[in-house]
Amino acid sequence: MENETRELLIYLVNSLVEHPEEVEISEAEEGNTVIFRLKTAKSDMGKVIGRQGKIAKEIRSLMKAHGLRDGKRIQVDIVD
Repeated sequence: MENETRELLIYLVNSLVEHPEEVEISEAEEGNTVIFRLKTAKSDMGKVIGRQGKIAKEIRSLMKAHGLRDGKRIQVDIVD
C-alpha cells in the first residue's frame, strides 16, 4: 500500500514542478500513520504550496482519501 501511495504522491508533485529530478520523498510509519516528508527545489516550493496553501491542502486531502481505503492515516509534510 505504501508503495502505491508513494507513487501517487510522486505523480502529483512531479506534475506541478519544473525540476522533478530534485523532488525527494522520505516516509516513516508511526502506528497507523504514514508520514511523507516532501522536499523540492527552492524554485518549485511555491508551486507545491500554492496561494494561501491551497495546492498543499488539496495534495493532503487526496493523500488522506487514498489512505482511508486501506485504513491508514496519511500525513504529508512539506519541508525546506
